[in-house]
Amino acid sequence: MHIVFLNTFEKPAEGGRIESAQLSICEEGGQYSVLWLEAGADSNGKQEPERWFEGISWEEMLTAFRYGAARMMGAGYAPILDGMLENGRAAGGSMSSMIQCYGELNRNEELFQALREWRRKTAAAEKRSAYLVATNRMLWMISAYVPHNLEELKQIPGWGKSKQEAYGEGIIELTAGVERTAAFPLDWVQEKLDAEQYTAWLYKQKENKYKGIMEWQQEKRRILAVLQQSGGLDQLQTELKLPRRELLLRLELLEKEGYDVDVLVQRELNLVPEEEREQILEAMTSIGDQYLKPVLQRVYGESAASQTGEQVETLYERLRLMRMHYRKTSQEEAV
Repeated sequence: MHIVFLNTFEKPAEGGRIESAQLSICEEGGQYSVLWLEAGADSNGKQEPERWFEGISWEEMLTAFRYGAARMMGAGYAPILDGMLENGRAAGGSMSSMIQCYGELNRNEELFQALREWRRKTAAAEKRSAYLVATNRMLWMISAYVPHNLEELKQIPGWGKSKQEAYGEGIIELTAGVERTAAFPLDWVQEKLDAEQYTAWLYKQKENKYKGIMEWQQEKRRILAVLQQSGGLDQLQTELKLPRRELLLRLELLEKEGYDVDVLVQRELNLVPEEEREQILEAMTSIGDQYLKPVLQRVYGESAASQTGEQVETLYERLRLMRMHYRKTSQEEAV
């Protein structure tokens, strides 16, 4: 086994001591390993490294490497050689990220729960995912800073014009009467935010980012294995234990990354009547495929769009399958 990369990490400890560790990437016979070895021996006089990754994928190895490095840097270790997290250490940061950090660390739990309930009802009424209405991070910030009017609400990072127009009044109805400890504008956050907490928070964002990438890489490997076996949505659902809607979103993402999912799509679409498929294609050609609700209304009528539960989910499943087919066909025709 030979070492591809090696870096030393150091961390201040009690009594002025410095704890050290080594992070390495090793390779043998096309198999990569990511190893974390802290200085010092165990009770048996041996040093056993933590094995963060073992496999043949360079992409997955690199993600595991960065995820582990971010986790350790968040715990106080600093690398002798920087640059392992793409854009270096987490020192510094933008005012927007400081506002996000302070909001997350100082959220009003009671108000946050009220905002979550508002989001749940709004998402259900609009038949869309809750995070598209507002992310948890937005709700944390709103609960921490408590805007009392629309002008103040606009100062929440990520709360843009479209959300202001769609949901601003609903938010202010919940926050206007809630007491707050600080006012707008939020330029005071930079001085009040604890520097160590902020640095740890920045590393946590990097850790979460790489963790999400790792989870997607693992899911992608499992999906591709099912596709190679000529499996369908039912098998994918059994393997990944995800709702069919989530599986279709992942298939769309795979297609965007350049993977061929057409065999599965065609197999599932063969269960849809040909006349219905043609109506969907005609609607997508006429009004576009970015938003599925207008297509649903065009093909199945206004009453179908107002349905809930499995019936409407089945229709959206067909539309998502047809959208993948439509986009692939459009690309081939363009070439």
